[in-house]
Amino acid sequence: MHLAFIGSRSQAGLQAPAVTVEIHLSSGLPSFHVVGLAESASREIRSRVRSAIVSSHLKWPDFNITVNLAPCEQAKQGTRYDLPIALGLLVASNQLPSSAIEKREFLGELGLDGSIRPSRGALSATLAATLDAHSMCVASTGAEDLACVPDSTVIAAPDLLSMCAILRADQPARVAPAPSSPPAAQFPDLSSIRGQPLLVRTLELAAAGGHHLLMTGPPGVGKTLAASTVPGLLPPLPPETQQQLWLLQDLTGDERLSTPPFRSPHHSSSIAALIGGTAKALPGEISMAHGGVLFLDELTEFPRAVLNQLRQPIEEGRICVSRAEHQHWYPAQFQLIAAMNPCPCGLAGSEDAQCRCTPDTIRRYRQGVSGPLMDRIDLHVTLNKPSTADLFSQPAAHDTSHGVRDRVRTARARQLDRQGCLNRDLSGDQAVALCQMTSQTREWLVNALERLGVSPRSTHRRLRVARTVADIEGVQCVTKDHLAHALALRETPPGGGAVKSF
Repeated sequence: MHLAFIGSRSQAGLQAPAVTVEIHLSSGLPSFHVVGLAESASREIRSRVRSAIVSSHLKWPDFNITVNLAPCEQAKQGTRYDLPIALGLLVASNQLPSSAIEKREFLGELGLDGSIRPSRGALSATLAATLDAHSMCVASTGAEDLACVPDSTVIAAPDLLSMCAILRADQPARVAPAPSSPPAAQFPDLSSIRGQPLLVRTLELAAAGGHHLLMTGPPGVGKTLAASTVPGLLPPLPPETQQQLWLLQDLTGDERLSTPPFRSPHHSSSIAALIGGTAKALPGEISMAHGGVLFLDELTEFPRAVLNQLRQPIEEGRICVSRAEHQHWYPAQFQLIAAMNPCPCGLAGSEDAQCRCTPDTIRRYRQGVSGPLMDRIDLHVTLNKPSTADLFSQPAAHDTSHGVRDRVRTARARQLDRQGCLNRDLSGDQAVALCQMTSQTREWLVNALERLGVSPRSTHRRLRVARTVADIEGVQCVTKDHLAHALALRETPPGGGAVKSF
């Protein structure tokens, strides 16, 4: 009788619980059983592992083979256990010394020719193995990225036979971290927006405080272009946020990027696509936009039930995706940028064309977005068509993405030094306490809020926006001008048209 125990990792959201692959060889008729997995996955593993061992010119053990993936009650997917099962069989059959697997964990899919392929979720497994002071043995592809985990020890090989040779060495070669950071995504420059000075100012304000923004205007005025410039205005992600984003990208198989993400799902997206779902409870678009921008174009074309799912993650910055066998928490600290037309034909309020929609049609169109969701959006700006002459004008020197990004970084640094978070994340009491103002200014604000009839939540959002305006200007006290600017960017009244300043 021969036994072998080899370490591996399963996947549970962004966590990687430990799994022990137990190999038992006994006398009797040759057979191969894998328990702890579904029958279909077990059958596939048996075929891949046997072919990989034979193709690597290693001896297949002619025993009654039983493989157990413990703990059995833990949900598992099969392909990542190919490598640990194959190495466990070699250790149990004395083709590989037991010292080769001590304090090491293994993860990878085997090809029929013995090649080792990377598995999704290897980054979270490497993080967990490093915390347990274990080495991680994986495929060569992508190993340099895994080696970037601090204090990690990553061993990689292109195929099963090479992995056996490396493990037999007294001091196996460690994979060096990737020499360069992941590529940066390219975004349009803010200077490409012409004839929209209010929009440029509002984009800077949104980026500085992390505020959510809704742009309303006729087709072709630059709403999509404006949204695509926002990630280029954001400073580099904090290390913790960057690591969470890389874990999400590794889990879904997306390319790893070093810049804030920009996600733009189509308006036909389902709740599972936007929020997260499938049978495995995978993250959705709001989680993939963590630390960056979630752009919803044609907002009113999204199903109302889908949009209403955004209300909780906007407030909490995370989402719980629950399914019958899985329940996982994912980060979702995104900045919502939305765009919509003023009416179905897009010409309501236009000075150059006549709107063909009836008032009742416009009302039904705008009711596609619920009031509670609109109340959670900090900035509302109504755009008009720029003049033809403005399209050929030269951009202002201070309105480039580089210049605005520097001002945004300075404003965010003030916020983090003062309260440890962005103004967007302030609680109601914090917003009131941090908006220092004179008694005359406070009295003016109270009168304005009573006259407008805004909700308490919207009142706190006006204070957060005013605080951001003051931070951009580098002043400590919030003035009447800051408050008037914040009130002018409130939700557009049902009657339509741009909101006028006070």
